[in-house]
Amino acid sequence: MKKFALTLAIAALPFVATTAQADLDLAKKSGCLACHAVDKKVVGPAWGDVSAKYKGDADARASLIEKVKKGGKGNWTEVTGGVPMPPYSPRVADADIETLVDFVLGLAQ
Repeated sequence: MKKFALTLAIAALPFVATTAQADLDLAKKSGCLACHAVDKKVVGPAWGDVSAKYKGDADARASLIEKVKKGGKGNWTEVTGGVPMPPYSPRVADADIETLVDFVLGLAQ
């Protein structure tokens, strides 16, 4: 059984890497990487920090989708120095915003 599970995990690695790369490509295309990075603060917080902050929060997905769509400020003032996040809707499609939020929240798992 362990061998089977290991085989499945190894077989899934290219898919996981491809999916993560596709999500990063979408983030770049959408302009997210101008202010964010996965592992370090740029202007906004590192996505790894965002993911850790909201881990286990059942309302996080919906809340972050709204935040990306409408923009905002105040949640990360100690990191951003008060620089607001601009709204990304309708410039970025709602489905793409959902994909990006799912990617960010998935980093803490």
